[in-house]
Amino acid sequence: MARRGAGTPFPLQLSLLLLLHLDGTLSCALVAVGSPIVPLGSAVTASCTIQRELCRGLEQGKVRISWMLDNKFVAGSQRQGPGSTEVSNLTLPRFNYTQARLWCCVEWNGTKQRVGMAEIRAGYPPAKPLNLSCVLNLGDYGLTCQWEQGTDSHLPTRVVLKCAGSRAQAVTGCTPQGGHSHCTVPRRLLQLYRQMEIWVSATNALGTAESEHLCIDPMDVAKLDPPTLQSIQSIPFQTDCIALAWDVARGTEHMELQCELRYRAPEDPAWALVTGIIGRAGTAQRCGFLFGTEYHFQMRCRRNSASALAYWSEWSPGRNYTTHEKAPTGKLDAWWGAQPAGAGGRLEVQLRWKAPRQREANGRVLGYRVTLSPRRRGRDPPTICNTTHTQCNFSVPARTRRVYLSAYNAAGESAPTEVVLLEGKGQPLAGLRAVPGGERSLWVHWEAPLAPVIAYVLEWQQVTAEPGHCSACWQMERDGAATTALIQDGIEPFQLYNISLYPLYEGTVGVPVHTTAYSQQKAPSYAPKLHLRRISKSEAELCWEPLPVEMQNGFITSYTIFWANSIADVASATVNPSLSSFVIRGLKPSTLYKVHIMASTAAGGTNGTSLTLVTTVLDDTEIQFLFLTLGLIFVLLMVLLICFQKNERMKEQLWPSVPDPANSSLGKWVPAAVPQEPLQVLAAREPGPAAISTVTVLEGEPGKLPGKEPLAPPVASQALPRPYVRQEGPGEPVQYARVGGAGYRGQRLLPEPGPRFYENLRGRGDGCGAGDWGFPEEPPATFPLLQGLRIGGAEELHE
Repeated sequence: MARRGAGTPFPLQLSLLLLLHLDGTLSCALVAVGSPIVPLGSAVTASCTIQRELCRGLEQGKVRISWMLDNKFVAGSQRQGPGSTEVSNLTLPRFNYTQARLWCCVEWNGTKQRVGMAEIRAGYPPAKPLNLSCVLNLGDYGLTCQWEQGTDSHLPTRVVLKCAGSRAQAVTGCTPQGGHSHCTVPRRLLQLYRQMEIWVSATNALGTAESEHLCIDPMDVAKLDPPTLQSIQSIPFQTDCIALAWDVARGTEHMELQCELRYRAPEDPAWALVTGIIGRAGTAQRCGFLFGTEYHFQMRCRRNSASALAYWSEWSPGRNYTTHEKAPTGKLDAWWGAQPAGAGGRLEVQLRWKAPRQREANGRVLGYRVTLSPRRRGRDPPTICNTTHTQCNFSVPARTRRVYLSAYNAAGESAPTEVVLLEGKGQPLAGLRAVPGGERSLWVHWEAPLAPVIAYVLEWQQVTAEPGHCSACWQMERDGAATTALIQDGIEPFQLYNISLYPLYEGTVGVPVHTTAYSQQKAPSYAPKLHLRRISKSEAELCWEPLPVEMQNGFITSYTIFWANSIADVASATVNPSLSSFVIRGLKPSTLYKVHIMASTAAGGTNGTSLTLVTTVLDDTEIQFLFLTLGLIFVLLMVLLICFQKNERMKEQLWPSVPDPANSSLGKWVPAAVPQEPLQVLAAREPGPAAISTVTVLEGEPGKLPGKEPLAPPVASQALPRPYVRQEGPGEPVQYARVGGAGYRGQRLLPEPGPRFYENLRGRGDGCGAGDWGFPEEPPATFPLLQGLRIGGAEELHE
């Protein structure tokens, strides 16, 4: 929409826009291009001419012309044209649009208005049609042709199918509809049984392309309906030939046909093809069929005179037929194992054999028979084994060296195969190896021995945790000069197989040689689980259980141990696959480590779960030394303690004896009965040195002298002790002590103990008799109380 200009009335703006759009687009502007259709990527030129007198409202002022390609502005050049015209020229060097609109615009009042337009298309010339082919439909006799159109030209293209007879002008046979690349030429335009020329023509604005011309007789490309198989039978009996009757499709009875027959058994990988069957209808014979085998038959036909372009009919509906049976033929491959059956003089034999191939079975085998002697005319030998399996265990006399094996079906029994029970004492092979032959096969190679070999027997067994035996896992190589064999039966990828090879010599069996192999390997299913066996401050011993053989998926080439601490110091070590333990050295004390193991084969490795461990602070020897040191210290302390307890002098030096007042001799000379005196307790005073100012002497009982008391005084009523007090002043006596014959107040009297080193020994008999009691000349220095007593009243005490 136009914007409202400054100073211009709105009705005038609207009228000018209408004039430009209604009248200007028809005669005001003229847009011309060099070509409206151009090759994609080529240059495009255009011009726009504005006639002022036809563009009302643009008569005055300068006209500015601009260009737009779809919605994108492009720059052009403007010039003054003849008369009152303005011309703008535009050149686009590369036009990369398949279709676009080029607009011529004029600028009015700041707005670009579209006044002219030209549409341009770009593309390529038409591509050449390819692979033209035609088929004649015998129902309506229309010729249907098809082709491949090729790359898109991005331009409208007209495609027609043209045809021309040998004496006629080229005509349009048909035109495909809806963009398809096939159409049908009607019967009226065809000349049957004559050569016609047919081709495809494609035309657009940039050119024309034609396909290769096809010269055919329409009848040569007729596609017939398939024939019908009527019957199949064997001719004559006991031969490998059959007779097949067939009939042509309706509408082709008058044609000479060329037919093909194909057949195959269910186990055959490909069809067997019989060619060159010529005729309108009838029978065909074919030989070389297997006896007792089901076959599937099909047939197809085409015109016999047709060229190489003629079409075969579709294959007829299939028909099955089973040939008649015949008694099995050929020899059976047999292998045996024998061992003595104990003290009974018998031989236990395990006989195994391979089922005959279909070419030798001549039908469905019903069973197998083992006898001790061959069958003779008119007499059947005794049967020791009759089974439908391919193995049999039986017991024969110890001297038996031959048994006879035969197979039978509904038509009869095969000739017996002689099985010689040879002893395994022959020369072994020099070497044996096996390599993969595929995902499910193994190639076995060996070195031929010096002695001539009749045949070889290969055995293989899958290695499992639980032992088992596969009775069918063996094969015989009849060529004694062979040095290789391919094992294909029962081989699975990622499984280990034990392979044994026995050479069969004239009259003996060689000692077997063995090897192991995988047909295909991959990384183990999982890695072993690590266990910590022991750990110290710098070492850790790990152990693991070997992987089960079923989980190894290949030969274990190595184990790799990884360990890392908390600061991401990662280290690793590779361990021989035969080992199941490893010691990590160089660890840091009291450090946490994470350890895991990786099991590897030639095809890859698998990581196990992580094990966390922490190293110790000390080694075992250091811990033992520490405990030994502590034990020695404890023993030394105990010895010292015992020594201190036993040695009195040392004990006296370390723990001096403190006198016990209860055991002092002071109480021995105190009167037994002392008048009760009140105890005066003064108020608490400031502590300080005290002096004895008054001493009260307690008098003993009359008639008893000191020193004359018996050691054990008679029991009497106890007198109250008199206290010793200190008189500070009038009315303030201070009690110092109270001495009684029974000891200090508040102390219990102890029984008379043995002599102490601080006691007066005079009272215990000092040459003065058993009853004497005395006092020391001077009070002991260790008793301050007695020292105080000596100050005030020593003379009276001695009196």
